[in-house]
Amino acid sequence: MSQQLAYVIVTPYSLYKSRTGGILSRLITRTGLDLVGLRMFAPSHELVKEYAETIVSAHDTQDRKIQELLKQYVLENLAPDPKTGKGRRVMMLLFRGDEAVRKVRSVVGNLSPDRRGGETIRDTYSDLIIDDNGHVRYFEPAVLAAPNAEEAEKKLKLWARFSDKDGGILENVISYSPNDQPERTLVLIKPDNFKFATGRPGNVIDFFSRTGLYIVGAKVLRMSTTQAMEFYGPVREFLRAKLKDGVSAKAKDILEKEFGFKMSPEDQKALGEILGPLQGDSQFDNIVRFMSGHAPGEIPQADWDKPGTEKCIALIYEGVGAVNKIRDVLGPTDPSKAPPGSIRREFGSTIMVNAAHASDSADNAKREFGIVKPGENNFKQVIEETFGKI
Repeated sequence: MSQQLAYVIVTPYSLYKSRTGGILSRLITRTGLDLVGLRMFAPSHELVKEYAETIVSAHDTQDRKIQELLKQYVLENLAPDPKTGKGRRVMMLLFRGDEAVRKVRSVVGNLSPDRRGGETIRDTYSDLIIDDNGHVRYFEPAVLAAPNAEEAEKKLKLWARFSDKDGGILENVISYSPNDQPERTLVLIKPDNFKFATGRPGNVIDFFSRTGLYIVGAKVLRMSTTQAMEFYGPVREFLRAKLKDGVSAKAKDILEKEFGFKMSPEDQKALGEILGPLQGDSQFDNIVRFMSGHAPGEIPQADWDKPGTEKCIALIYEGVGAVNKIRDVLGPTDPSKAPPGSIRREFGSTIMVNAAHASDSADNAKREFGIVKPGENNFKQVIEETFGKI
């Protein structure tokens, strides 16, 4: 069995209708493949024209008329809006694994006016409406995917070639009223969602879609130890101070029971001053390990900057009041205190293993962008690792 790289393009309409989470859930759970790349595009006329020319293929089992429909759809719906000149948002996902192209195409499904059920992504999310005269009244394919490995390679190389110019953190793709003041915030879908091939990552994205915000940046992230230490650095001193009382009380009980003497409040406080920072550092190491796979003391310092073993998805959401809207849907840090219907209540289990992170202010979002670099083009890197230099 050969390891392949497959892609799925989420169309502008599917993104607009917030179907991204449902699409991702099906792809992860039904294929069992590894999600290795994620990038937002606002395709230029040049990219759209070149991609459209690859749609019609003798190697595609899809009916030739459907292929022609797809080609016309790409030309009309992926190119910049002719009325506003703004680019249209497209999300591209990369999956790796045995027979990846076949498995992805099987889950995506073919297009037909005679829908038979909801088994495939296109069964559920696409539309092909034909009138009594055989004319197409409405067509929306929901996603685009290659029919075979050769076609996948050809198209992936094309998108990789445009991935710096047309992809990354998208600018000027959303229209706002003159008085609106949009902001951006960072979301990390944490490693606990990727322990098994479940629909959790997509389900979390579905929850965030209730905010009405727009995804303008996306990246599969394997946070390095250095990144995790910097990202959660502000938490370290908080933990060192916060844990003093709890650890000193626990230590007092243990010592009094073990040695049979009583400790004064002054001695207990002094014990907290010693043990609190140690406990805080230990908890901080747990966070770094959870996010990157290794605490600083577990690997040589020369390896701190290497990508970690744990996978996250980094997303940038844009819109008016983005920070507060995302935080409201996410819920408080402690899942046990999160309200029903919030992400952390539904998917979190502990203060650390709590499904997702979101920036708590626009300024902190900018700090976090600088650390995780959501615009970094590791999408192209994955493709070049598979097929060679583009």
